[in-house]
Amino acid sequence: MRFSPAALAMSLVLATVSSASFGQSADIEIKARSVAYMEQGAAAQKEGKLDLATDLYETALAVDPRNGSAFIALAQIARVQKLPGKAIRFYREALILDPNNLDALAGQGEALVQRGAVEKAKINLSRIETLCRTRCPQTARLSSVIKTSEKMPVLSAQAVTPKPKIGEDKDEKVAPN
Repeated sequence: MRFSPAALAMSLVLATVSSASFGQSADIEIKARSVAYMEQGAAAQKEGKLDLATDLYETALAVDPRNGSAFIALAQIARVQKLPGKAIRFYREALILDPNNLDALAGQGEALVQRGAVEKAKINLSRIETLCRTRCPQTARLSSVIKTSEKMPVLSAQAVTPKPKIGEDKDEKVAPN
């Protein structure tokens, strides 16, 4: 008898929590219109119409912001256009939606290498190797990009201080008084 009120309260809480989880449906499907825009964008990208493809991918995201494939496609276009910073941002958005997306991790690693951040790309590679127990194409692709970048010489900006030109203006003629 002493435990009846506590047991009743606990069963009421459990009944409420369990019924709330059954009432919510798992909304993981991407909207059909978003998928249609993605397909049109892929066709435009294959034809080389990158501006049209970008517009279509952005429209797919406007229809359904949970479409991680659209973020990855936009990142691929940014990499083709030699915009690795923008690509990294798009890959980050895709990874927010799905932290274990191997394509987004590999693409972000390639964009990081393109930007010169090889050590961060190696972190992505180790994460891909952890997620993918067997040999994945993403692992091979990113590791080859990293190896290729290590063979290339590192170019750094050299600070050039201009020498002052004092009294060297010989082109200017001084008019006689």
